[in-house]
Amino acid sequence: MIAVDTNILVRYAANDEPIQSQQAKALLKNAEAIFISKTTLLEFEWVLRSAYQLPRESILRSILTICGLPNLAVENAWQVSQACDLYSKGLDFADALHYSANTCVEKFYTFDEKFIRSGKLLNLKISKPDAILD
Repeated sequence: MIAVDTNILVRYAANDEPIQSQQAKALLKNAEAIFISKTTLLEFEWVLRSAYQLPRESILRSILTICGLPNLAVENAWQVSQACDLYSKGLDFADALHYSANTCVEKFYTFDEKFIRSGKLLNLKISKPDAILD
């Protein structure tokens, strides 16, 4: 099994550097087994959003396309799948991935008001701490 960096995924999805894009496509197509970490996907979303200014739908399509490659194994695939679902419903991808990774907790606390508002719309157990915990 091999692993790839974010820039391989970006070249594959963006197809904007002829030689590197071709190499990335060949690697992802021909490698026997590829591992993608959650942090690689997190950075991939960030690059497509910030550097390429792609809309959420295009980014989600790119993530799902890559994660759907038959020779690819995604770290905690169920969590990534849940994060993609929450992202498709309006949650920030990083927040969705953070929330989805915490499968054994009763509640998720944050000071991020946007995350709290978006989470409440999706009936997620997210809130701001009411008091300082000792």
